[in-house]
Amino acid sequence: MSPAAPAPVPAPAPQDAAGGVLSVRVRLGVGPRGRLALAPTGAHGPAPAAPPVPAGRVPRVARMVALAHRWQDLLRDGTVRDQAALARLVGVTRQRVTQVLDLLRLAPDVQEEILFLPRVLEGRDHLRHAHLLAVAAEPLWAEQRRAWSRLHAPRRP
Repeated sequence: MSPAAPAPVPAPAPQDAAGGVLSVRVRLGVGPRGRLALAPTGAHGPAPAAPPVPAGRVPRVARMVALAHRWQDLLRDGTVRDQAALARLVGVTRQRVTQVLDLLRLAPDVQEEILFLPRVLEGRDHLRHAHLLAVAAEPLWAEQRRAWSRLHAPRRP
């Protein structure tokens, strides 16, 4: 007769610095973009709800400036070899990559204002990519700031 298999030894419970036992219950689920999400459950109740999404949408030009920074990071860290490889990777023309990256020539404070433009609640965006390219074509940041202030001036009815 063969000896009985030994009973499994439970793993010791994790302890905090004071020697107390830590116990956390989590709920597994699918989060944003299909990623695994962990949410605490148990005595403390369900996980807090995500903050409400503001009304409207982020202006397209703000998304383009953010995209320009992302693409610059990909080029700088060597993820993509050059702009042609980037164009193939994202499925656009080399000309479009150049147009988007040209937004990085804008003065830093102008870029910041663009990134924090108010959300568009209805209708078309007031600013277009072509408007920003005209501002970025100015070689001096002082001239860019003047052009931006004219472009971004409040509209009069």
